[in-house]
Amino acid sequence: MPEAGADLHAPGLEERLLRQLEWTVMRRLDGLLQGDYRTLLRGAGIDLADLREYQFHDDVRHIDWNVTARLQTPHVRQFTEDREMTAWFLLDLSGSVDFGSADVTKLSVSSGFVAVMARVLTRHGNRVGAMFYGTQVDTVLPPRLSRQHVLNLMRLMRSRPRDERGRGATALADLLHGAAGMIKRRSLVLVVSDFISEPGWEDALARLAQRHEVIAVRLYDPLEMELPELGLVTVEDAETGEQLFIDTSDPGFRARYAAEADAREAALRGALGRAGADTLELSTDDDLLEAMLRFAALRRQRGRIKVGGRFPSHLRPDAAAPVAGALP
Repeated sequence: MPEAGADLHAPGLEERLLRQLEWTVMRRLDGLLQGDYRTLLRGAGIDLADLREYQFHDDVRHIDWNVTARLQTPHVRQFTEDREMTAWFLLDLSGSVDFGSADVTKLSVSSGFVAVMARVLTRHGNRVGAMFYGTQVDTVLPPRLSRQHVLNLMRLMRSRPRDERGRGATALADLLHGAAGMIKRRSLVLVVSDFISEPGWEDALARLAQRHEVIAVRLYDPLEMELPELGLVTVEDAETGEQLFIDTSDPGFRARYAAEADAREAALRGALGRAGADTLELSTDDDLLEAMLRFAALRRQRGRIKVGGRFPSHLRPDAAAPVAGALP
């Protein structure tokens, strides 16, 4: 993706970037994220797969009344899961994603990941949509499945002027609540954010994960974890504009900064885990291909459907055995 300061309005930039990504990243990913095979999962499809006794969480519309009357016990139909799906990108484009300690910003990392994921999904017949958040949900891109749609998504991400991303603290809960109200059908939801936000988003993410398959794509920069020794510097909050004059040569200050960063990391990972969302972390010094291969491995480990936060009965592992791919 272009480095910070590159001309984002150059003619044909998105086409050249997507073509480069298709050659350097997507060729390695073909067949890893999705395959041309019949699914083993049960879900919202049209092909009848099995019948079983009714359970508390089941949709009453799937009750087979003929079998129920014959056996005198409620039974529901199970269907094979549709292989086509709709994916939504919930994109945090607030001021903090402009940050990057080197030539690559969190926005560039987000743009590269979204472009590759969107193209991989649309090439396999799946639709992708997006919701854009600056200081509020200001743009919604309805789901489509064409290559031109992916180019339009890239253009909208990279061409937003800095002032559109606005000033003011991020309220990620607004984006999550907006998605919960708009996305009706069960979907794959990728929340792409640095999760630097006002409190309150945790419950909204948990409610979203109860209905959809949610993956939290967390963006970060190494400088957010540990300060280098640079002497006296002025730092500015990218969202509020507040400035502080700090002494990075003070070992005590750097130690307190690192301790605060560690505490925030622990709290963030705990919140994501409690919400039931899988997590993929993307650093500004990451290699995009390696990050996508990690994502492919995560998808293979999580090849299941959640029902009310639990495994369906036909996929439920032994209670004494750990779940494959479970996050710490």
